[in-house]
Amino acid sequence: MKRNAVAEQRRIHISIPEQRLTLIEGGMPRCSFAVSTAANGAGEREGSECTPRGQHRVAAKIGAGAPVNAVFVARQWTGEIYTPALAASALGRDWILTRIVWLAGCEPGRNQGGHVDTLARYVYLHGTPDSVDLGRPGSRGCVRMRNADLLDLFDLIEVGTRVDIVDDASR
Repeated sequence: MKRNAVAEQRRIHISIPEQRLTLIEGGMPRCSFAVSTAANGAGEREGSECTPRGQHRVAAKIGAGAPVNAVFVARQWTGEIYTPALAASALGRDWILTRIVWLAGCEPGRNQGGHVDTLARYVYLHGTPDSVDLGRPGSRGCVRMRNADLLDLFDLIEVGTRVDIVDDASR
């Protein structure tokens, strides 16, 4: 099967109530990971620090080849590697580590355009320090993942992969 055909069969499902990301391939779960969505809950408004709902797509994959725990600011590797000592010197910093999967909304007026634009809000799937609790809300709008899980996912998806973020456990 051609690579594009496989990619078209893959999609990411993120359940806010379950705090879980599942990669679906050919209609079946391929792998599943605990995540942390926004401490402020679900929402699309710019400045809300909420996790946007609805249909999205992977707009960009950033950081291929960077080391585990590479620190990113404004989608650029700073050259730093996260350590507890670095964390102690930068209290309150929102750590974006290892890789970035940048999302774009696909639903005009809901998560695309105007004051609800996921891409313009810089909403990512990204790595987080191992000390961060996953499985419960805690981010500033992004979807935090374990670095090892993000590395696995990063290699399985392509730009354009569909990403559905839902706040109803039955969907």
